[in-house]
Amino acid sequence: MLGYYGMYGMGFGRGFGYFDSTYFLVLIGLVISIAASTHVQSTYKKFERVHSRAGITAAEAALRILNGAGIYDVRIERISGNLTDNYDPRSKVLHLSDSTYNSTSVAAIGVAAHECGHAIQHDTNYAPLNIRGSLVPIVNIGSTISIPLIIIGVILSYNQPLITLGIAMFSLTLLFQLVTLPVEFDASGRALRILDQSGLLAHDEVNNAKKVLTAAALTYVAAAAATALQLLRLIILFGGRRRD
Repeated sequence: MLGYYGMYGMGFGRGFGYFDSTYFLVLIGLVISIAASTHVQSTYKKFERVHSRAGITAAEAALRILNGAGIYDVRIERISGNLTDNYDPRSKVLHLSDSTYNSTSVAAIGVAAHECGHAIQHDTNYAPLNIRGSLVPIVNIGSTISIPLIIIGVILSYNQPLITLGIAMFSLTLLFQLVTLPVEFDASGRALRILDQSGLLAHDEVNNAKKVLTAAALTYVAAAAATALQLLRLIILFGGRRRD
């Protein structure tokens, strides 16, 4: 993620550390994020105990899916951690976490298939994925300098152009997260169709995998909502504000 949580707890007002009424926006964002994270963890753990009847591992399923899509130049590698699975389009490596790689569970196979969905997106030049990739450098810069710009603007007698620039830089994070949503939903949709059509999972197992991927997708929705609330807070506090 791009570090927008670092802004939580920063009180802006007539002085730093000042508690203002807009903190309820921060609290709402935190509650949404915690709820989404808790939901995906509990859902994954539930279906992690349900092993697929085919008895194949997530890594084996990923290889079959990639080869079935005509993709042979993507490496499948193990990565440490729990649910740290990802696809790196730059190196064409599909990383499966410790909890996924050798697991035969419906949850793990669903997660692996989702990452294969990203590899297929990359192979077919899926537009939203390309747009998201092009945004990464500028979003990283924006998320790094947005708060310092706002703070400097406040120190300089509420320099509105500088503050506005800081808010604009922060809004790039929300833009990135909004572009991410169709990328994630599409990858899950591809994964579920492939799992069903290929017979890697039975129909009822596909439904269970769908529950895992839906829970995971909600974490991205929650992240976007939390960022939108934080952006709203910045606009309320500093948008068009003039020095008293």
